[in-house]
Amino acid sequence: MPSTDRPAVTITSFGYGHQPDEQAPAAHLTLDLRAHFRDPHVDPAMRELTGRDQEVITAVLSTPGIPALIAAAVAAARAFLGGPSAGPLHIAAGCVGGRHRSYVVASALGTLLSDLDPTVVHLDVDRPVIRRPAPRG
Repeated sequence: MPSTDRPAVTITSFGYGHQPDEQAPAAHLTLDLRAHFRDPHVDPAMRELTGRDQEVITAVLSTPGIPALIAAAVAAARAFLGGPSAGPLHIAAGCVGGRHRSYVVASALGTLLSDLDPTVVHLDVDRPVIRRPAPRG
């Protein structure tokens, strides 16, 4: 149960493709993982897996830039909470379908911020895989 002497922290993973008008949920800090980071979905062996599976966790966390982004998001969260008017903090991490990158990043944030007893919510991990064209090239 979260402590009453510190602001509540909520971390949400989601898929832009499952959101109305592909808009992120309201958050103080939103990490859009779609364009900049390798997508496990493009590997047919991982397409039906989720961020609960070790293969996906390994693939996401070994993607160049992801560890630094996670560290920066942790630092940003602590900065928000260290402000003079600290209140509840909501962090959202989104990818296309909410099953791979966003799940792993949100889970990692939850672990690294565990001293704050965050609530971690995965909106779309159990939704169907979003079918999309294979990447060119």
